[in-house]
Amino acid sequence: MAGGSGTRFWPRSRQRVPKQLLAIATRKTLLADTLARVRSLATPRATWIVTGASHATAVRREARGLPRGNVLVEPQGRNTAAAVALAALRIARTAPDGVMIVLPADHAIGDVAAFRATLVQAMDVAVATDRLVTIGIAPTRPETGYGYIQVGEPLDGGAHAVARFIEKPDLARAQSLLEGGDVLWNGGIFAWRVERILAELRRWTPDVVGPLEHALKRGTARALAQAYARVPSVSIDTGVMERAERVAVVRATFPWSDVGSWAAVADLWRNGHEANAVRGSAVLVDSTGCVVDAGSRLVALVGVEDLVVVDTPDALLVCPKGRAQDVRLIVEELRRRKLQRYL
Repeated sequence: MAGGSGTRFWPRSRQRVPKQLLAIATRKTLLADTLARVRSLATPRATWIVTGASHATAVRREARGLPRGNVLVEPQGRNTAAAVALAALRIARTAPDGVMIVLPADHAIGDVAAFRATLVQAMDVAVATDRLVTIGIAPTRPETGYGYIQVGEPLDGGAHAVARFIEKPDLARAQSLLEGGDVLWNGGIFAWRVERILAELRRWTPDVVGPLEHALKRGTARALAQAYARVPSVSIDTGVMERAERVAVVRATFPWSDVGSWAAVADLWRNGHEANAVRGSAVLVDSTGCVVDAGSRLVALVGVEDLVVVDTPDALLVCPKGRAQDVRLIVEELRRRKLQRYL
């Protein structure tokens, strides 16, 4: 249960509402940053992490202040709807009237104070309106790797209704969206009442939440593994957010970068390389717009533009920066060829 700094009085309900925080863990150092950013908003007992079995040991080491049971380990990856459902079901046992924030752990956030203020605003809106709330990011470029939010009518608390979600567009469509109206990037940061998200999951994705609910009642690792073998891979966006009828958006007031793709790290790695983003030892001649992770060897580029080059001890990745989000296709192909040693 949340208490102390993890609880506040909400202006509409006048009741004490414990806040629960869920970090979807992906990368160790970014996870530590995510936990640090929310430390003043909730106690360790009210902070939860969902991660995969292969990362569980590292995640527990990184999150030493959390109770061991607050690291929820998925037997296999089933996308974000399952991760959210697993956490919401666990939280509902002790804080059914709580408000839950979902924070992907692969974001770089500037101005932490503004970030926390935006989270508090989103939680206030979730309580006051009983809507699912997403935080929208002001676009800085016609990005094809993100979904978009079309902003609707104003709501209380400085929020707006979501008119519609727009799937990841091609470049021409992305440019048109930026020129044609009030749109935001969907950053994947959410706030909602635990009871509300569980109701929406049961309505829209019963095949996700049902097996998990049954497994948690049985309370064994085997039951959870059997449930995950049956659960479909569905994102919380397509499974719930794009179908729910009462969704609000709060505008982010902080600098944000999704560093879940190589192209997105460009602004973080410039380090004096005005035309390129470089980490490690690299020589770039007549090359612009490239992202280079040189690893342990020298990487040299000549006369190229907008490439991502990642050199690791056992593999080399080269792709156009505009297709950096498609690295997942390589992962799928490696699995198809049974080359798991490279994953």
